Amino acid sequence: MHDQDHEDDENIVSKSQRKRESTALQDLGEELFELSRDQLKKMDLPDSLLSALLEAKRLTPRHEAMRRQMQYVGKVMRNIETEPIDQQLAVIRGESNIAKAAFHGMENWRTRLIENDSALNEWLALHPDTDVQQIRQLIRNARKEAAEAKPPKSSRALFKLIREHSERTS
Repeated sequence: MHDQDHEDDENIVSKSQRKRESTALQDLGEELFELSRDQLKKMDLPDSLLSALLEAKRLTPRHEAMRRQMQYVGKVMRNIETEPIDQQLAVIRGESNIAKAAFHGMENWRTRLIENDSALNEWLALHPDTDVQQIRQLIRNARKEAAEAKPPKSSRALFKLIREHSERTS
């Protein structure tokens, strides 16, 4: 009888452990909820979870029905394997981080081109197919707009040109 008692003690999950697991599932559910409908539909999610999330997206934010629906999402998630979902979210987060880094890199190029004449030579060495006359005109106009505190129309056009060239080379 003594061995049986010891075995039962090992199978008991502490209340704080259950709370940690519940909170982790809730966080995962909220992260899934933040994704767009299209992103959710592209993920490999169990139908019950997908429909619960799509229903939650339909509801009014900060409303009692939304809170209950998110609790239901958590309940559905207790009965599924969440590791594949975590892996899919990691990929989405990674893509997001890569996109942010690329965006900041393009912004950096735009700033350097507007502020420093030597940056144009670096750009042209990396992107020899660039229309030199067009990029010089955009840089001149962007500098003039900044000096006159005008809307940054040319700066935006320069960013667009940088993005187009960056997409071609990546």
